[in-house]
Amino acid sequence: MGMQAKFKIWREQQVLLAAVNGSWDRNTAEEYAAEFRRLAAPLVGTDWAHIVYLDQWQLGVPEIEPVIRELVRWCIDSKMRYAAQIYCPHMVKKYQLERMIIDHTDVFERRVYPTQEEAFQWLTAKGFQMETSSFRQKAS
Repeated sequence: MGMQAKFKIWREQQVLLAAVNGSWDRNTAEEYAAEFRRLAAPLVGTDWAHIVYLDQWQLGVPEIEPVIRELVRWCIDSKMRYAAQIYCPHMVKKYQLERMIIDHTDVFERRVYPTQEEAFQWLTAKGFQMETSSFRQKAS
């Protein structure tokens, strides 16, 4: 069997969804950032949200951090208002994600949830509807 894709990104209404896998190097982070920007382009200028499934992600080399920090800056500048991250509690993962992604600004908020149901409920309550009810079906 071939190598599993390191990420899958798709868009539903005003939400960009992603599932990420494996350990990342800078090249993977740059490919992800490029695909993310391409799919988010139609949303720029309107309020939008992001939800990412991180249980299968196994961290990245330090060189991914500036790439992801720059992507986060671009997202917030492009009116992304909410980001939900889904993963079981994991201290090292939490540490690396916090080094790359700010929790909130005056116009942006990030939250971490252990289950996709809670993350979807939060974004729905913020006014962002999605057809996806399960990452597992979409991400496979």
